[in-house]
Amino acid sequence: MINLRTPTEVEAVGRGGAIIAGLIEELPAHIAPGVSTADLDAFCERYIVSHAGAEPAFKGLYGFPGSVCVSVNEEVVHGIPSAKRILADGDIVSVDVGVRLDGWCSDSAWTFPVGRISREASALLEITERALEAAVDAAVPGNHIGDIGAAVIRTVEGTRYGIIRELVGHGIGRDVHEEPQVPNIGRPGHGPLLREGMILAIEPMLSAGSPEIRTLRDGWTVVTADRGLSAHFEHTVGITHDGARILTGPAAQANVTSNTVGGA
Repeated sequence: MINLRTPTEVEAVGRGGAIIAGLIEELPAHIAPGVSTADLDAFCERYIVSHAGAEPAFKGLYGFPGSVCVSVNEEVVHGIPSAKRILADGDIVSVDVGVRLDGWCSDSAWTFPVGRISREASALLEITERALEAAVDAAVPGNHIGDIGAAVIRTVEGTRYGIIRELVGHGIGRDVHEEPQVPNIGRPGHGPLLREGMILAIEPMLSAGSPEIRTLRDGWTVVTADRGLSAHFEHTVGITHDGARILTGPAAQANVTSNTVGGA
């Protein structure tokens, strides 16, 4: 069942989303060579819980051991934070964050450079972020789920990058994962109709090589099959009569007062 939320409920999701937006803004100052993915996880948890009533939505979700997912280079999603995984100059790192606040969930991911990265890596980040922007622009009442994936395809076609097809976005609200699924490939006019009140986590994932993926023995970390670089960008989006409203972007932060937390 696809849930249609009231404007008040969309606002509630946006309050958690504003916390994520503030965290994403803070993260670049804590990402540097020599920092471990466990350091980033600890910083993210401190930041989230510094906001009254907020908690990391991913901690313990389906048994996940971290507060956020931290995925480096060829890791597409679900990287488990580890004190042994040390960032190096030239890496790229995706941080996927979920917040639960007052019983409502929000979700966003961003991929960051570590130090000075290659032109290839920089271009991958740029095109993946552009794919997210195009996908969000397609999330308007009267369009269909397929229009979102079609927007990703249009952004990526003509480049050498691959769209990760086996992983999808999703509805979000009371639970982190709700209906409908939001594939990153699609045909215009196909799939469920987009209606006012739907809340979607839209999350293009691209690879610099093969789009094929596999899951490591830890049961969580998804990597590109050819170990090529991968990038992941995600927003939680509310569909309103005025179009797509990004609930995890900077504009949402005006609704939240943050306490100061220490660095990673």
